[in-house]
Parts: sequence; structure tokens; C-alpha cells
Amino acid sequence: MTSVPRPGGRVAARTRFPTQGSSALKAAPDTRPAQAPGPGQPAPARKGPRAVPRLRVAPPLPVVVPRAPFIALILVLVVGGVLGILVLNTKINENAFRLHDLRQQQASLDQRQSELEQQLADYESPNNLAAAACRLGMVPAGAPAFLLLPDGKVIGVPQPASGESCVSSRQATGAGR
Repeated sequence: MTSVPRPGGRVAARTRFPTQGSSALKAAPDTRPAQAPGPGQPAPARKGPRAVPRLRVAPPLPVVVPRAPFIALILVLVVGGVLGILVLNTKINENAFRLHDLRQQQASLDQRQSELEQQLADYESPNNLAAAACRLGMVPAGAPAFLLLPDGKVIGVPQPASGESCVSSRQATGAGR
């Protein structure tokens, strides 16, 4: 027991009460002296210290948390996580196939562009241009003449083209006649 000073100079004894087990629920006898009765109350008979059971606060009952909702929550999180990873993996694989198809298509288009550029270069070659001009009936021109615009002065002598028409494949086979 320990003593604790109280206001007014009295020392009160502090006892430790059990807070766990069956002894916590037992009533402890009150060893305090009886108080004087108030007005209008009969005086109690004194025959020594009287044992009056004291009431005290029992410890709170342990909190029991239901486990089923917690387990259900964990299961939902695990299943949701696995399904999320599965969907993510499926989308990644789908995009990989799509990317493969697009790369094949890009390679095909690059090859087609290369073929078209080669064809365009063939059409722009001087020999092909001359052959196309012959098919249209054009003849080679002589020396050109130039006009100066501000004053209208002519440099060189303008002459019509008088070259001989070239032989094309249609004329050689007689298809043009």
C-alpha cells in the first residue's frame, strides 16, 4: 500500500485492485469508518467495523472483431489484383501483335515508296523525256532567243524549230498511218 496526501492534511491509503481475471469482479470489503447519519435518519448500530461491499469499475471486455469481413476484403483485393494484372497483360500482348502488324505494313509501304521513287526517276531520265517528246511529235529546237522585259529588246534570232521528227515505235511499225 502507498499513501497519498489529500487536501486538508489527511493521508489516504491507495490500494491496487486487480483488473484482470475473476478476482477483479469480486466485491472488496469496505473498511472505512461509518459516517454520521444526516438529519432525519436513524443512527446505525455500531458493532465494530462493518463490511460494506464496494462497487468498482470492471475492465472492459475484449473487443472481438469479426474476421469474415476482413477475410472477404482481402480475398476481393487479391482476386481484383490478379484480374487487373491479367487484363493488363492481355492488353500488352494485344498491343504487341498490333505493333508487329503495323511494322510489317510500314515495311511494305516503305518498299512501295522506294519502287515509286525509282519509277519516277526512270521517267525523269533524259532518254525517257526525249522518247516521250518524240511520241508527242516534238522536235529538237535550235538556239534559243531571249526577250528582255523592261525595254522589249530581243537577244538572239528567234527561229521556228525545223528539226526532223524522230522515229518512234508507232511510226516504225506503221501504226501511226
